[in-house]
Amino acid sequence: MNSIFVEHISKSYGKVQALKDVSFEVKPNEIFGLIGPDGSGKSTMFRILTTLLIPDEGQAHVEGLDTIKDYKAIRNMVGYMPGHFSLYQDLTVEENMKFFAALFHTTVEANYHLIENIYKFLAPFKGRRAGKLSGGMKQKLALCCALIHKPKVLFLDEPTTGVDPVSRNEFWDILDELKKEGITILVSTPYMDEASRCQRIGLIKDGKILQIDTPQHIVEQYGSLLFRVRSNNMHQLLQDMRSYQPTKACFPFGEYHHVTFDSNDCDITAFHQYLKDKGHHNLEIEAIEADIEDCYLKLT
Repeated sequence: MNSIFVEHISKSYGKVQALKDVSFEVKPNEIFGLIGPDGSGKSTMFRILTTLLIPDEGQAHVEGLDTIKDYKAIRNMVGYMPGHFSLYQDLTVEENMKFFAALFHTTVEANYHLIENIYKFLAPFKGRRAGKLSGGMKQKLALCCALIHKPKVLFLDEPTTGVDPVSRNEFWDILDELKKEGITILVSTPYMDEASRCQRIGLIKDGKILQIDTPQHIVEQYGSLLFRVRSNNMHQLLQDMRSYQPTKACFPFGEYHHVTFDSNDCDITAFHQYLKDKGHHNLEIEAIEADIEDCYLKLT
C-alpha cells in the first residue's frame, strides 16, 4: 500500500483552477518532492492531503484513509509544516513544543529521539519567543512541532523558502535522518537544486504534473546538447541567440544563458562566429550537463 495516493484531483478557486487532474503516489518511507514555482498548485495539494481542503474532483488517501471521510484519523497520524510560519510567536521555543505535544496527548520527552538532532540547534534559545527567532531557527522549531507526536507521514510545504543556504542544507540532512526512522516525507520546493535530495520528484506547473520520476532519470532523458554562453553584453546576447536560426531554446540562467539547438550536430564554430559578427566580445561557449531546472524549462 502506498503512503499517499492521489487520483485525478482537481481544485478551483472561482475561475482560477489551481489543480488539474493531478495523480501520483508516494511509497512508504520515501522522500517525494513536488517541484515547481510559486502558483503551480503545490500548497493546494498539501491542504487537500492534510484534510484542510476538499477537492472538486478526484480522491486522495493517506495511509489508506480517505482525506474526506477519515479526516480525523489522518490529522492524528500526520505532521504538517505549512509554507508560512504558523506557530505561536508570543510563546517561547519550549512553550510551543510543550503545547503541540499536549495537543496530541504526548510529551516532548516521549519522542525526543526524533527531534534530538534538530533541537540541539534550538536548545540555546529555548527561552526565546518564537517570533524573535531567525528564519532558520523558526524552520527548525516548526519541524520539531510537526514531529512531536511521531507522525507516519510528514508534509513539508516549501520549508526552506527564505532560509539561508547553510540552513537549507542542514534541513535536508535532517530529512535524510528522519527517513531512517521510517517516516514518509512529501516536500514541496521552488528550488530546483533541492530536487536531487529527493528519491522521486513530480514536476508541476499551472496545476498540472509534467513528469514524475527519479531526479537522475529525468536528467538522463533531457536528450539535447546543452551549452552555457556568456559575453560582454548579456541582454543583447539573449536576443541574438534567440534570433539564430538553429536555436531551439534559450533562457537566462544566472551569470550565463543556456541554449540548445534543433540538431545535436550544430556547428558551434559557426555559432561562435555569428555572435562575434553581432559585436559580442569575451565570448564563453561551453558544453554542460543539464540539471533539473533545465529539464523543467524544456518541459514547459
